[in-house]
Amino acid sequence: MKAYRAALLRFDDHGQAVYDEDGLLLVGPGPDGMPLIRAAGAWSALADRYPGVAVEHLPGRILAPGFIDLHVHFPQTDVIGSPAEGLLPWLENYTFPHEARFADPAYAAGVAKVFLDELLRHGVTTPLTFATSHPASVHALMAEAKGRGMRLIAGKVLQDRHSPDGVRDETEQSLVDSEALIRQWHGHGRLGYAVTPRFAPSCSDAQLRGAGELAAKYPDVWIQSHVAENKDEIAWARQLFPASRSYLSVYGDFGLMRERAIYAHCIHFDDDDRRLMRSTGAAAAVSPTSNLFLGSGFFDYEGAQRIGFRHGLASDVGGGTSFSPFHTMLAAYYVGREGQTKPGVSLSPQNLWWQHTAGAAQALGLEGTIGNLQPGCEADFVVLNPHATPLLSRKVTHARDLDELLFSLIVLGDDRAVERVHLAGSPA
Repeated sequence: MKAYRAALLRFDDHGQAVYDEDGLLLVGPGPDGMPLIRAAGAWSALADRYPGVAVEHLPGRILAPGFIDLHVHFPQTDVIGSPAEGLLPWLENYTFPHEARFADPAYAAGVAKVFLDELLRHGVTTPLTFATSHPASVHALMAEAKGRGMRLIAGKVLQDRHSPDGVRDETEQSLVDSEALIRQWHGHGRLGYAVTPRFAPSCSDAQLRGAGELAAKYPDVWIQSHVAENKDEIAWARQLFPASRSYLSVYGDFGLMRERAIYAHCIHFDDDDRRLMRSTGAAAAVSPTSNLFLGSGFFDYEGAQRIGFRHGLASDVGGGTSFSPFHTMLAAYYVGREGQTKPGVSLSPQNLWWQHTAGAAQALGLEGTIGNLQPGCEADFVVLNPHATPLLSRKVTHARDLDELLFSLIVLGDDRAVERVHLAGSPA
């Protein structure tokens, strides 16, 4: 058992923040030995209940759930910040040439280390990430995450057409490789597998059908892909799949819409698409820095709230411009205010934070497991220093309530505010 005394941020069942200025977080082994949150609350209410437990006092610090990144590309770590006219030219000129290098296991292993270092430096304790079409890239990333005791979900990209040499795979072999990777890595320690069609236009009917069959055969794996990110891409999907009602419906037609299915972007939706997301339990990975950078458009928060489907925040590195959850939350705030077809949505600081923690966990079907500091959750948390920089310190000193405190961190925070990260109870 180990206890920590500091300010404490967590979320209730309705997505509302619960904040104790002087809190206690107790970490101890669960039934299977995994370190879990055993108690969380006000120091005054809990301190006397655990005599003899060592307490680390962290004055001026905030204990918060580790961030969850719902969509990030591990092989695009070195593609971040590459200029392009839009999504499709960016893929052609930067992404595909770089991803071809991940056929080399040694190269993949080197990038995997840098990628996870960057995530943890920014306070991200669970990523849902694309590898490349090469099984070696999945092996490298899974092995690196396992060695750190990190919860991570990843998958081999499926792309058997409209892709250049070096990243294009072969239909039947791609499905055989995917199933072998599921059997080797899914549920191994804290690792999970995601069936990963790159996006519908890059996959043949046979490959999409096989992906749906894999998802049905292994119902506890995840599914991840892209949808409705870019208008040119949507027009292309319409030409390739004329029998489907919409781009999103393509995935439904091949059995790829269900709970634990995460679709990045979901920008150019109509209400029928939103209802399909809601009825199937699929979730959107909102990627605001990427959408702004590539000029793709804006996620419609008003539509998502009106119809009601799951969504959470994602960096989408390397189209996204930062690993930082603070930068992602701030970009989402801009999108809510300025990028709506109807009057802007003012996303509250608590909601923005929820979208990157407990809300993202809900989108993954891992509510109550990660993304929160309520009893029973895995002990992935960050120690935040709200005085990490002079301007941030000055701002939070004058915060009148929790919203002002959280918004100060969102606007002015970066990796310097992440003082320490704990994975399964241990410092990362």
